[in-house]
Amino acid sequence: MSRDMQITFDAHDPRALSTFWRNVLGYIHPGPPGVRLPEGADPLAAWDEFLAGIGVPPEQRNTRSAIEDPDGRGPRVFFQQVPEDKVAKNRVHLDVRAAPGLQGEERMAALEAECERLVALGATRMKRFEPEPPMGSGFIVMRDPEGNEFCLD
Repeated sequence: MSRDMQITFDAHDPRALSTFWRNVLGYIHPGPPGVRLPEGADPLAAWDEFLAGIGVPPEQRNTRSAIEDPDGRGPRVFFQQVPEDKVAKNRVHLDVRAAPGLQGEERMAALEAECERLVALGATRMKRFEPEPPMGSGFIVMRDPEGNEFCLD
């Protein structure tokens, strides 16, 4: 039997990091439990109102955040506030599949275009790896705004 899974990021600023990853993945911020959001409503504003309504002090309202796949296929991604900095390379990282099925120059051009979009969102480009047939099709290593490594694949 398979299990649902959630990916969890430690973060200094859960709201900002979840917003970055929401934009990278095309995910959404879900609304608070039991709150039906009208079309076009800002779920983060709804969370602020919800947390204030249950008495959460302002300094504790950015201790966690989450994003979800609007199609229900991908895992939920959770962001939790931690005091310590990231100090070493990730042992696990995400591969953002930005060019599935593409090969050669067409693939690398698609990865470069996505890299440019993500840099504008706050990512940092680290290194490009060229295609090395037959096993390597090329990818770009990046970091999110808090320094977590990920690959454009």
